[in-house]
Amino acid sequence: MLLALDVGNTNITIGLFRNGALAATRRAATARRASADELEHLLGALLALDDASFADVSAVVCASVVPSVTDALETVAARRERPLLVATAGTVPIAIRTDRPADVGPDRLVNALAVARIHGTPAIVVDLGTATTFDCVAGDGAFVGGAIAPGLELGLDALAAGTARLPRVDLRAPDRAIGRDTVGAIQSGAILGYQALVEGLLGRIRRELAESSAVAPGDVRVILTGGLSATAWARAIEAVDAIDPDLTLKGLAILHAEVSGGQPLELGLPG
Repeated sequence: MLLALDVGNTNITIGLFRNGALAATRRAATARRASADELEHLLGALLALDDASFADVSAVVCASVVPSVTDALETVAARRERPLLVATAGTVPIAIRTDRPADVGPDRLVNALAVARIHGTPAIVVDLGTATTFDCVAGDGAFVGGAIAPGLELGLDALAAGTARLPRVDLRAPDRAIGRDTVGAIQSGAILGYQALVEGLLGRIRRELAESSAVAPGDVRVILTGGLSATAWARAIEAVDAIDPDLTLKGLAILHAEVSGGQPLELGLPG
């Protein structure tokens, strides 16, 4: 069994792959200051939810944007004598055509690898998480950059924390743009506004990527992923070809197979 970890700023998402198939996913809050002991306890508890344990894990693969958690995971893997593959610009097997390849987030590179192998290129991955990232993959599979915007929930938290009378609202798209009360007005500005942000930026990025790839804009694939990608407001975003909430985890399984000779991902890859 392969244990894949996507360590984000807000959540740690784990995936269990058995014989190349994603068997289970679990999520917990990211504890940036957690010790190796605490992280080992957390992972053990998450594995137990699916009747598994570290004894069942043959290898670990990770994409992390939190260095302290990466360090703790390295300690856990060494303690458990399990090989650990960490996604970096040096380990993800794709070309990176940016000014500073080493600065690109490992989750973005894993997304690029996954979309190239599963959905085809040229492509844009829109990852809706703490931040919203637009990851652009050229026709030859190279990561060529993208855009980063504050995530929707981050904006709502900041709005509630930075004002005296504006509440934190549910992530529900209103029926109309003209809100008739404070909650409706915030939902309109935040959710409908965020849809417009994603669609507007996506349209511009799609045209630029299409031009550089010498294809029509409609030939550029657009995939939504991330913790918010399955919400109703995200499903309403226009010009999206597929929603794949587990894209990053699948990318980690692909990375492990291609770099460490592990079991190839069973679902979604062409035969």
